[in-house]
Amino acid sequence: MPRITAERRAANRSAIVAAARRCFSRDGFHQTSMPDIAAEAGVSVGAPYRYFAGKEEIILEIAGDAFRVMFDPVERLVDAAGDVTVADLVEAAIEPVSGDIAADAPGQDVPVDELLRCAVQAWGELLRHEGLRQQAGAGFERVRGHIADALRGGRRAGTVPAGLDPERGARVVMALLHGFVLQHAAFGLDDTAGFTHDVRAVLSDGGLLRGDT
Repeated sequence: MPRITAERRAANRSAIVAAARRCFSRDGFHQTSMPDIAAEAGVSVGAPYRYFAGKEEIILEIAGDAFRVMFDPVERLVDAAGDVTVADLVEAAIEPVSGDIAADAPGQDVPVDELLRCAVQAWGELLRHEGLRQQAGAGFERVRGHIADALRGGRRAGTVPAGLDPERGARVVMALLHGFVLQHAAFGLDDTAGFTHDVRAVLSDGGLLRGDT
């Protein structure tokens, strides 16, 4: 039997991840078995085990993709700009999920609805899955640190109020992002343009965009 090429192996792996994401989105993590994933992918029952040790490893990858789609743009904004506002940060995270399709780490198209439904489920898994909690916690702290740095830069530039503590303010930004994802996945919030507009309006009313202390 000829050896499988690296490209074919990567394509097979992506197909299994996509099948798992569809199953998880539709039926939930715990109601989906590895044979379910294999059947969805159209492969033999043992095929997923050539790429993953088990279902939890696939969950980790899909959850990582979901959070990466949202938070990578935030980190890029922080690296590129020194005068961002709180609303700029929220908008940067929401923009990638404002359409029907996003891109995962390898650059494959992913339905946004599937990705966000998996993200919401992943938060529940944090309470019982130590590996996922540690991975998510490390990612959370990395992004939160970037946001805090951006808020410090915004204070120096006058776009963030001097009285806002950057460390606590970064958690407020993260809370807005998480709340958006939950409402999008669970309650059908799909007016992302309206949401970001109103985030700016609310923060402006509160003085955060004017630079008031």
